[in-house]
Amino acid sequence: MNLHRKRTIPFLAVALWLVAAAAHAGSVCKGTAINPVTDICWQCMFPAQIGSVSFGMGQESAPGNITTPTCVCPDSKQGIIAGLSVAFWEHARMIETVKDPYCFPILGTGMTNPKPGFSSGTSNGPAYSDNAYSFQQAHYYTFPAWSILKLFMDFPCAEQGGFDLAYMTEVDPMWNDDSLSFIINPEALLFANPVSQVACVADSVAATVSNPIDPLFWCMGSWGSFYPLTGSVDSSDPLSVNAGLAARMLFKLGRESLLFDTGINQCSSGGVITPILVKSNYRLQIARPVRGTACNPIGRPAMIWGSGKNPPWGAGANSPDNFLWSMTRRRVCCVGYGLN
Repeated sequence: MNLHRKRTIPFLAVALWLVAAAAHAGSVCKGTAINPVTDICWQCMFPAQIGSVSFGMGQESAPGNITTPTCVCPDSKQGIIAGLSVAFWEHARMIETVKDPYCFPILGTGMTNPKPGFSSGTSNGPAYSDNAYSFQQAHYYTFPAWSILKLFMDFPCAEQGGFDLAYMTEVDPMWNDDSLSFIINPEALLFANPVSQVACVADSVAATVSNPIDPLFWCMGSWGSFYPLTGSVDSSDPLSVNAGLAARMLFKLGRESLLFDTGINQCSSGGVITPILVKSNYRLQIARPVRGTACNPIGRPAMIWGSGKNPPWGAGANSPDNFLWSMTRRRVCCVGYGLN
């Protein structure tokens, strides 16, 4: 009997350890679901522009330049539309960058990884050192906030639709392999040199004070380089890394013809495909682990907006290193009447 007890105790200890480990693994991905009313920076939609008049107190400059206050556009239903040019910032998408695969901060929960330990995020070395390295997974959601909240339903410029998971990198081999990603970004070889990266200093300065420099399309300001279009970054600073990966996700989707830029052609309501991302047409607001109150242009230093946004112990119910970003995009359109 004593021998049986001696044999049973180690097995019970192992069983209890496995249960505790499973509970810990399940608790790694946790959080509170997104609330579009309180978690989105609504001030970020301003300033807006109608014709030549700009209105609303926004954090940044007006969304681009409208060349003419009036517009004339072809329309499949009404023949020709004549009216006023309109520009504003639209809450349209959400992006997650997560250390734990299949973790969905926007939902406040996650899924079981079918291959535990595979595709997990990592971070090594001091930030910005020669040995620094990070890897995160990313998820891309359609999130037309106005439509979800049933606001401005009759406004022809606003996107209509609902919430949906549109892309996840756990099932994308190119996101997980720098060599394989050359299929969609062969030009990365041209910018893997010190001269090209030194030019990014100017982009960082521009993003700090205003908007990034679009012709320096390979630069993400202080967030690093857009290339390669994978989840790997040569840095371990969590805020800059994850903001940069959210921006990379936009570039990658544009290269794959899955992202349509609504800030270029006011006569194209659905937007146009941009294989090279127009950086100044997008801004990011951190929503998890800690909600931010600013929509930042791509490349703005994290020291300006990131203080206290990723506590190492988590933030309330939100686990650390699993980020959610609200993306606002520039939208230009023509609002008027059909002349048919």
